[in-house]
Amino acid sequence: MIDTLFGSKTRVKLLYLFLNNPSRAFYVREITRRVDEQINSVRRELANMLSVGVIKSENDSVDNKLYYEVDQSYIHYHSLKQIFSGKRASTKATTEVDSTTLWDKRIRKINGTKAVVLCGSFVSGSRGKVDILIVGSPTKSQVRKFIQEIEEDEHRPLHYTVVGYDDFYYRVSIKDRFISEILDTPHRIVFDSNHIIKPSDKTVTD
Repeated sequence: MIDTLFGSKTRVKLLYLFLNNPSRAFYVREITRRVDEQINSVRRELANMLSVGVIKSENDSVDNKLYYEVDQSYIHYHSLKQIFSGKRASTKATTEVDSTTLWDKRIRKINGTKAVVLCGSFVSGSRGKVDILIVGSPTKSQVRKFIQEIEEDEHRPLHYTVVGYDDFYYRVSIKDRFISEILDTPHRIVFDSNHIIKPSDKTVTD
């Protein structure tokens, strides 16, 4: 129903993305990955939204990319935000672009990955020396592509490490300092295919 009301599924996804990130600017290919729609459809809806004033665009002189963000001075901004922000936006079209789904889709493309944990700069209070811990045996090229996409979304470089499945279990058993600083301080488990990491009171779920 909401798709019909707002014209198209792509437009609904874009509104959800922009209105839940009011101070964040995105470039076209980043938007396309996040909403999981064809780039031509995304470009068309961006043009429509620009024409009515709900979003604005600006060219970055550093990377020469055109960035889009919601225009908070738009006359209907607050009304739209009430509809699309947070838990109010509960339709299938909007939930497809939430952050958990985005992480899950990307991680499942990395063959051999058993678990992914966010720590370091991603989680307040974490003492982890890295931002992302990957457990398993993915290829280097797959990991580089995965990290590059996250860095583009975050607009900053990230520190990460890959630990083999058996090595991870060994390090946990001997209370290895590196692993302990991740799991014994606040962290977030975004993927754990075989439930190899035991959640604790330090596991962030929000």
